[in-house]
Amino acid sequence: MKNDPDTPPRCRAEIDLGALERNVNALRGLLPAGARYGAVVKADAYGHGLVPVVERLAARGVDFFGVANVTEAAAVRRIDPERPILLLSAVLPEEDDCLAPYDLTATVSTGEEVVRFDEAGRRAGRRLPVHLKIDTGMGRLGVWHEEAPALYASLVAARHLELRGVYTHLSSADCDPNFTERQRLLFLDTLDKMPGLERERLMIHADNSAGFDTFDPERGFNAVRIGLAQYGVIPGEHAKHLLRRVELQPVCSLHARVTVVKTLPAGAPVSYGQTHRLERETRVAVVSAGYGDGIHRACGNRGSVLVRGCRCPILGRVTMDEIVVDVTGAGAAACGDEATFFGARDGAAITVREFSGWCGTIPWEVLCAISRRVPRRYRG
Repeated sequence: MKNDPDTPPRCRAEIDLGALERNVNALRGLLPAGARYGAVVKADAYGHGLVPVVERLAARGVDFFGVANVTEAAAVRRIDPERPILLLSAVLPEEDDCLAPYDLTATVSTGEEVVRFDEAGRRAGRRLPVHLKIDTGMGRLGVWHEEAPALYASLVAARHLELRGVYTHLSSADCDPNFTERQRLLFLDTLDKMPGLERERLMIHADNSAGFDTFDPERGFNAVRIGLAQYGVIPGEHAKHLLRRVELQPVCSLHARVTVVKTLPAGAPVSYGQTHRLERETRVAVVSAGYGDGIHRACGNRGSVLVRGCRCPILGRVTMDEIVVDVTGAGAAACGDEATFFGARDGAAITVREFSGWCGTIPWEVLCAISRRVPRRYRG
């Protein structure tokens, strides 16, 4: 059988690991001495590729990794045998016996989990590290704040568990600073109700990328969990002032090749459903990426791509493998040219945030949606 053809990919994501490293250095430079930096690498490192991203972050000496599940944690552990790995999502019962072999730190939200994890520690013949999560208004994981002191008491009484941290999740740090402050106050008030809590020894954390700019060690917080910002994307309107303190560089850019260029007459329909009809004679290009590669259908008739430094509107619906764009203003655009969905090219740029707005979604989803058939190319 012949090997795969050795040709350039029709669609590719470029990952600048040098930019990732510079972002982490800049963000860590804003933290006080002793504060711990947790790198969130769940969902294939937000679509950037788990293995190369974890390798680079481990080399930079981040303090711990945050992942969603045991499968992701095992992959990280194979790369980094020593660094703490915090499971940010719940552990299923059949996964309990993975905690000790992979030296994972589970999140505790319920009394049932205390019993299960304590039993898993007994079977493993060791104490398992855990973090207690307090629900201060996210309504997802974590024990409701009013019930947290009782759960804390049962956790510290468990013979085979070791409390390593306490945390909460800020639900609206990117859009509602008043609610975020209420969450912080609830969290701190709840900690005060936990007798014997050794805050200096434990990791106390609430801040994600959106909350990073208001991280306050004076109130007892000593760790952060950073995802989107380390990949070079400001998480929301209320985090924009972070730009005045640190320059973040985009890590991921997405590109595809032009396969056909042709001229269509005025009145011609474009793509499925005839949702776009040309108002004038138009030079169009077919670009070899679609929703099968992670290009959201919602950006049809709304978004643009860069071709030869020109913003070229997307015409009609996004299809599985292709889109059609107006290249009338893109000079001598031709087959083989490159179209950029987000990133910098030929002196122009489209940001992930701008592209996500055309898609009616958020940067997190745009990055995670880049499909497996899109090869990642690493540099830096």
